[in-house]
Amino acid sequence: MSALIQLFGSFFTIGLFAFGGGYAVLSFLQQEVERRGWMTTERFVDLIAIAQSTPGPIAINMATFVGYQTGGIPGALIATLAVSLPGMIMMTTFALFFFHFYERPKTQALFKG
Repeated sequence: MSALIQLFGSFFTIGLFAFGGGYAVLSFLQQEVERRGWMTTERFVDLIAIAQSTPGPIAINMATFVGYQTGGIPGALIATLAVSLPGMIMMTTFALFFFHFYERPKTQALFKG
């Protein structure tokens, strides 16, 4: 169970600081994978090749593949959710604030220029 908690923590952190897109995440992800001893560098490079060739964002694909290699299907689900969760939280928070302030005249004027 602690491996799944480590997966969640690592991938949540990666998702939180994943500025610059999926390829920017790869270096940080590789350092985390090597630090925790989840897989060899060779295996990690193989997963990058697979993640590039499958549909979808590379960060999500890598989270799924590393999670699966580390913790099977539960690991894949947890890692994928964890890397996606920070963005979901930020967008939901932004949407709540946006809809709260959208009807105000100053906000309308700001959007009109």
